[in-house]
Amino acid sequence: MPPVPTKGKIAMSYAEVAGVRVDTRHWIGGERVASAGTFESVSPIDGTVLAHVARGGRVEADAAVAAARAAFPAWARLTPVERGEILHRVADNVEAHIEELAQLETADNGSLLRSHRRGVMPRVVLNLRFFADYAINELSHPVFETRGHENHVSWDPSGVAVIITPWNAPLMLATWRIGPALASGDTVVAKPPEWAPLTASYFAQLAHEAGLPAGVFNVVQGLGTEAGAALTANPDVSRICFTGSVPTAKVIAHAAADNLTPCSFELGGKSPTVILDDADLDLAVDLAIEQYDNAGQVCLAGTRLLVQEGIADAFTERFRARAATIRQGDPRDEDTQIGPNIHLRHVERVLGFVDRAKADGATVVYGGEVNDDLGPHYLRPTLIADAPAGSEILTQEVFGPVLTMQTFSTDDEGLALANGTEFGLAACVVTGSRERAEAFTRHLVAGTIWVNCFFVRDLAAPFGGSRRSGIGREGGVWSFDFYADVKNTVYAPNGWRE
Repeated sequence: MPPVPTKGKIAMSYAEVAGVRVDTRHWIGGERVASAGTFESVSPIDGTVLAHVARGGRVEADAAVAAARAAFPAWARLTPVERGEILHRVADNVEAHIEELAQLETADNGSLLRSHRRGVMPRVVLNLRFFADYAINELSHPVFETRGHENHVSWDPSGVAVIITPWNAPLMLATWRIGPALASGDTVVAKPPEWAPLTASYFAQLAHEAGLPAGVFNVVQGLGTEAGAALTANPDVSRICFTGSVPTAKVIAHAAADNLTPCSFELGGKSPTVILDDADLDLAVDLAIEQYDNAGQVCLAGTRLLVQEGIADAFTERFRARAATIRQGDPRDEDTQIGPNIHLRHVERVLGFVDRAKADGATVVYGGEVNDDLGPHYLRPTLIADAPAGSEILTQEVFGPVLTMQTFSTDDEGLALANGTEFGLAACVVTGSRERAEAFTRHLVAGTIWVNCFFVRDLAAPFGGSRRSGIGREGGVWSFDFYADVKNTVYAPNGWRE
């Protein structure tokens, strides 16, 4: 057994955040576990320190994996129906605390409170219920014959899944993986983001209250280079799931390779929003403005606006008029449409992209600076045009409220621009012709394509990225194909004694 970290209380082991009392220690083996060190959770709303959070490392990571490994046999032996009953109880408890979770995550990561109440936290509930029910009702394959022999396909629990999530929607993106992992019969160790860790700890409490057995779900908080590195290098881990940047994924992949641990990666994007000249301009502007959602901190955002030349001037005029009406402010206010960016280091990173784009000769059509009326975390919605082909602003993920605009003449040129990136996570196409949409999307490289819409997601659909935007697909059966060990049992047609 690895060394066991200190159990019990330490100074500042709890925090009161937005009226919610949250434990800032790890959750390991059904108990709260302290660490000698802590790190700060800072609110991007006003820069206040919300909590001092236990900072785990190898000792805590190894203890969590050991607890998950010890809990695995009993959890794996349960039937899908038995696991589903427990997961539904967890979902019910989460649903009863949506307001607390919404307030907590808005304070922690600055996303809109109304979005958390109406969409994000209800999606957390749906993640748990959907995959619990899918394992019971949908996870099957027809029996098929080979020379009179019967083939029976099954999905067996694989072991311990490590789930590492980003800060832009930390609990929703965590449960997108936690749901199918637990429904598969795996046990889980979650490593929340250091810039927004608090809802993971609160979720652990809610899951425990609902009767999730000790060790089945664990939370280790800390930095990626410490807690994350220790988790991904642990040989007792059976699956690694990561949402984040390409450079970090490479580090994780190297660590996983030593143990041949399967990985599922959902990585960066530089997605296009392609607006063809027969598009409804009002719809096109609506969808383009929607790419500023969550202050541009959305991996799927179609940040490259590719507009056909014949409508470019009209589109730009309408876009500027709409952008001027965007209400930026405190994310807790119901009327706010765009809130702050997550961290001052991230603000500096985004502004660096804008400054270098201007130095390359690009034009800032709109925005491009901090909204001084609100504070240093609030970047104004920005549109950049005339960037040189192949420049950084057109090829690298900014992950802030920064869109670029390019024009093209023919559909083939537009397709070449859309595919002219190392990424392939998502794309949006706006056109008035179904036939034209089908022809354009047939060769468009992306894991998800939206035509005349954006952000429509079904949990049964495959989700993931092409090229450097990820490895693998999750959603529906694809999630179970990853978290489980898929097995085929072949029965001979004779030889039975009864």
